[in-house]
Amino acid sequence: MQILRDILIGVTVQQVSGDTAVHVSALCIDSRKVAPGTAFVAVRGTLADGHQFIGKAIEQGAVAIICEERPDNLPEGIACVVVKDTTIAAGQMAAAFYGNPSAKMKVVGVTGTNGKTTVTTLLYQLFEKLGYKCGLISTVQNHIHDVVEVSTHTTPDAISVQALLARMAEAGCAHVFMEVSSHAVHQRRIEGIEFAGGVFTNITHDHLDYHKTFDEYIRVKKRFFDELPQGAFALTNADDKRGAVMLQNTRADKQAYSLKVPASIKGKVLENNLTGLVMLVDGHEAYFRMIGIFNASNLLAVYGVASLLGEDKMQVLSVLSNLHGAPGRFETYMSVNDKVLGIIDYAHTPDALINVLATINQLRTSGQQLITVVGCGGDRDKAKRPVMGQVACEHSDKAILTSDNPRTEDAEAILNDMESGLTMAQKRKALRITDRREAIKTACALAQADDILLIAGKGHETYQEINGVRQHFSDKEELLNAFELLGK
Repeated sequence: MQILRDILIGVTVQQVSGDTAVHVSALCIDSRKVAPGTAFVAVRGTLADGHQFIGKAIEQGAVAIICEERPDNLPEGIACVVVKDTTIAAGQMAAAFYGNPSAKMKVVGVTGTNGKTTVTTLLYQLFEKLGYKCGLISTVQNHIHDVVEVSTHTTPDAISVQALLARMAEAGCAHVFMEVSSHAVHQRRIEGIEFAGGVFTNITHDHLDYHKTFDEYIRVKKRFFDELPQGAFALTNADDKRGAVMLQNTRADKQAYSLKVPASIKGKVLENNLTGLVMLVDGHEAYFRMIGIFNASNLLAVYGVASLLGEDKMQVLSVLSNLHGAPGRFETYMSVNDKVLGIIDYAHTPDALINVLATINQLRTSGQQLITVVGCGGDRDKAKRPVMGQVACEHSDKAILTSDNPRTEDAEAILNDMESGLTMAQKRKALRITDRREAIKTACALAQADDILLIAGKGHETYQEINGVRQHFSDKEELLNAFELLGK
């Protein structure tokens, strides 16, 4: 329970009516979850405007309304605070309501198109092994030390994330590693968080259904670094051509990691095969269980963060050498009889798919066939669909185009978009099987001994969304079932 005026400290208030000494039991941006004693923050979202639900929130017991426009006919006894931007106010108020939990821990945010989940998961695993209690906020799972919770968003809403941070602080977490999506930056979900550091992995063509232009996507990512405080660190991938851009206006300590160019944190790949990586990191040779150049970059980012947080570098390398990546990120499964290698990967952008396929092609022998199963999600950026089809066919011996999460779109129309970019030569490599289960089963049936199957796009997800309805579906389960059914 907090007093309203106490949690408004730092918020740009334009107008107040009613008693700001009222006691507030909870903050809420979803009118459906309002209970007696709640302060309702009317946020303008992409699908709905919270101002339309102020009346409903009051009916359900809200004692205070935070809004950008004062509603007419406001009942007596309701405190109303008009602010310039409720999305900003929600985070600031939530931070104050929960006692500024991020100030009690070292919170590191990781942003970029690809690699966020792997980097944050490795950081969580690493620091837990180093003896710290840690928190993880990721696309796959949230961890409060040893308690695991299902994740619903890459980055939760501003109030939920502060509540989660408060639970982490209460559990004694010293560090929190969190994915910071471009949506979260744009929608101010990270407002009120005091970051000890930020990491940029890379930026490629993605989320243009939301950001509309690639330049806007870059600007949103950059804003995360622009707003880092002095005293924090800003670690960027110097191998990405926009890595330096991220640091242009930051007040944080500027650092870079690289496999290719001079940087404060330098790495070099010595060996790269299907059993792991051997790297030179800051002049020290180390073996890692993870596979591929993209993971070499992720590992270097993790090492860089640990170094900047003051950990012993040799101990960091020793622990890192035994860690595995995040679920659904280049997960490998070997069939028993024919020794077919199945790989599950979340790659759902052209660049991510190219990286995974390039890694496999670098490591496979001349006699190994590569079969790729891939789809594209519905209600998302349509421009990448023909590119995804091209990439899959260009870099595989066979490609099976299938559904991903069609959501409210017609799966056949999505596949038409994927096929539209194929050349005649690429079409000869492609099969079109709309049912994802049948597509995976067909790929397994086509595979011979020593072949490699890549099932791309869904990774850790355990559902498929069709016509707006989620039903259980796991690429891993389907792959293993197909291996068993076909006697592979």
